[in-house]
Amino acid sequence: MPCDWQPSASIVHLQQRAKLMSQLRTFFSERGVWEVDTPVLGAASVSDPHIEALSVAEHYLQTSPEYFMKRLLAAGSGAIYYLGKAFRSDEAGARHNPEFTMLEWYRPKFDDHRLIDELVELIRYLKVAAAITKISYGELFERHTGLNPHTASAAQFRQLAAEKLDVNWPDDSISLWLDLLFSHLVEPQLNDAIYLVYDYPACQKALAKTSVNAEGVEVAHRFEMFWQGIEVANGYWELTDAAEQRKRFNADNQTRCELSKPIIAPDEKFLAALDAGLPECAGVALGVDRLLMCLLEQRTISSVLPFSYMQL
Repeated sequence: MPCDWQPSASIVHLQQRAKLMSQLRTFFSERGVWEVDTPVLGAASVSDPHIEALSVAEHYLQTSPEYFMKRLLAAGSGAIYYLGKAFRSDEAGARHNPEFTMLEWYRPKFDDHRLIDELVELIRYLKVAAAITKISYGELFERHTGLNPHTASAAQFRQLAAEKLDVNWPDDSISLWLDLLFSHLVEPQLNDAIYLVYDYPACQKALAKTSVNAEGVEVAHRFEMFWQGIEVANGYWELTDAAEQRKRFNADNQTRCELSKPIIAPDEKFLAALDAGLPECAGVALGVDRLLMCLLEQRTISSVLPFSYMQL
């Protein structure tokens, strides 16, 4: 009879996991960033059309500690980090588990590039010898697709998807085409180094500030880290404007409506914190399980989890 009660990961990998958690806490302790413990159950959730929360008794398991952490920042916390559980209604797979461990931290007075530098410091602190490449989204996307992601049309993206991926969708959403093409044509090429990708197209701004770059193109001050072809971290120079944030929530819900997804009511306490004054800051969320996958050169998330979703 199979021993299906045993952990997903080997004891050796679980020991490495414990070591990583300790290293992460030491890194931030040495830099005067203090740990916070935010609720995993909240009255509100993210409106992002591509992220679905798990609902529990008219509340939501949090997909990220972001809203609670920004309320702490607005209250004067200073630099903080969270190391704990987050939940997303994703299908379980090689890189996904509905319950996962997230490291998220915020640095007042940092912009996106200064936080990228600290992320690099963390990677080096973990004794990672891999080469690190910092590159703009536009340069990287054009290198692997031949199209400028900031100026190409939905029709051009649709044509490329048809040619390269045999996909023929009657959709004019540039953000959708960018997600599809980046995940299938760009991400698989990012396995020769650690890539830190910045200046995303404005249509993918999420909760990031935007500005016009030297080429006259509006970009989002968002960055992501890819290692071994896996997205490991996602960060922003944070939006602090409550009115603009409400507009983005409304736009998300319009997209949700078009996709026949449930509407998510805006988090009014989070918006009130922005109104009260979120300090200028940058923040980043890092998937600890995926980080450990890369450190141990594993191809499945279950190999670094004590118990995966399939073993509950």
